[in-house]
Amino acid sequence: GGFAKCYEMTDLTTNKVYAAKIIPHSRVAKPHQREKIDKEIELHRMLNHRHVVQFYHYFEDRENIYILLEYCSRRSMAHILKARKVLTEPEVRYYLRQIVSGLKYLHEQEILHRDLKLGNFFINENMELKLGDFGLAARLEPLEHRRRTICGTPNYLSPEVLNKQGHGCESDIWALGCVMYTMLLGRPPFETTNLKETYRCIREARYSLPSSLLAPAKHLIASMLSKNPEDRPSLDEIIRHDFFLQGFTPDRLSASCCHTVPDFHLSSPAKNFFKKAAAALFGGKKDKARYFDTHNRLAKEDEEIYKLRHDMKKTSITQQPHEHRTDEEIQPLITTVAKPGALPETKQTGDSIRMIVRGTLGSCSSSSECLEDSTMGSVADTVTRVLRACLENMPEGDSIPKEQLTASFQWVTKWVDYSNKYGFGYQLSDHTVGVLFNNGAHMSLLPDKKTVHYYAELGQCSVFSAAEAPEQFISQVTVLKYFSHYMEENLMDVSSVP
Repeated sequence: GGFAKCYEMTDLTTNKVYAAKIIPHSRVAKPHQREKIDKEIELHRMLNHRHVVQFYHYFEDRENIYILLEYCSRRSMAHILKARKVLTEPEVRYYLRQIVSGLKYLHEQEILHRDLKLGNFFINENMELKLGDFGLAARLEPLEHRRRTICGTPNYLSPEVLNKQGHGCESDIWALGCVMYTMLLGRPPFETTNLKETYRCIREARYSLPSSLLAPAKHLIASMLSKNPEDRPSLDEIIRHDFFLQGFTPDRLSASCCHTVPDFHLSSPAKNFFKKAAAALFGGKKDKARYFDTHNRLAKEDEEIYKLRHDMKKTSITQQPHEHRTDEEIQPLITTVAKPGALPETKQTGDSIRMIVRGTLGSCSSSSECLEDSTMGSVADTVTRVLRACLENMPEGDSIPKEQLTASFQWVTKWVDYSNKYGFGYQLSDHTVGVLFNNGAHMSLLPDKKTVHYYAELGQCSVFSAAEAPEQFISQVTVLKYFSHYMEENLMDVSSVP
């Protein structure tokens, strides 16, 4: 800080490690300087909260003042962001929850931090965040008695502080908005080439929100960075915001998150599934803007998903599997799918569901490439949200509707992942074989082994004979047959496993 240096100190009698803040007397020779240190000690020593750096003890000798604090081995959020450049939304939620918790405790003690920034958020061995550095902290005063001094870090100062109206709880909320913005985008919202322009932008609350940010994050940042302090949300309102309620928040983070992007899925099967889903939903393109645009479009499709309550019929779980359909039964279905506009209402409303069912691999050439475009957490959020909407909006059915075609339950019995070259192949319980190609196409061979369905685009199906495939599809049909033969000859049907 301005007066002190911090050292790692070990108590040799207990081997307990402390962070020792050492302040030379020469640096606080003036009365107002010593008063500042005494005030920091007075405020900090009374605090006791999980997300506030613990104050243990202080003493002094002829040369220095020593303050013993909780040791945070992972250093600060500033160090993490320097290594990572930007953080994922799940990480931001994880850290912000802890900041809000610690800040709420301070405000309940009628203490303002007045210098919230990444460098003052410390991370311990267990990746828990602690609010620290109370050098500028002050007691909360009534509006008419607030000091008009300008103090804090320039990029995080609020308009009312710059206008010498004093610090309030709302000023800490403003700084929290700057912190959230910085975590997500890697730079403060009002950073410019000179301080005068920075202050002008702050006074006007003028900043940009890139299209890459999702709507809930944009809304929360905008509310915290409201020019009028009274328009900013309370800490309770922040934690109840859609940004927290609708998104995945990890219970804990690995220490590797200090320098690498986290993978929030523990199990390999789940991890692989969401890699495939990432490519299916977002196309696997190395274009962050396109990824977020697609994600936002999916959010807008929620209304279409809800319309499914009138378009989908819930099959009774007591229904027994039937024999495979005959060629005569399959043919009307092929005809219906092949005719554009045959399903004028359900085509539109079912697109989101078909996207999940289709599950194409997009254009990813490898699983790792998919991860460059989206985090596992954001993909999981999207998949879970779509599936949950389907389940919640399917009307109850006591019996099978008369108009519904008799259908048997289907499940995946075999699969093979060859996405390093061709794609992902699978076989269903009715012996339909499908391949999700790396170029984003989906081709399936029906149980009759004669009819092929080809999906190049969402909702657009071409139907043709496997023996008379159009020239442009011959190579893919060959791969499809190869997958079919390989699974038939080499893989065990999971339904036969005891």
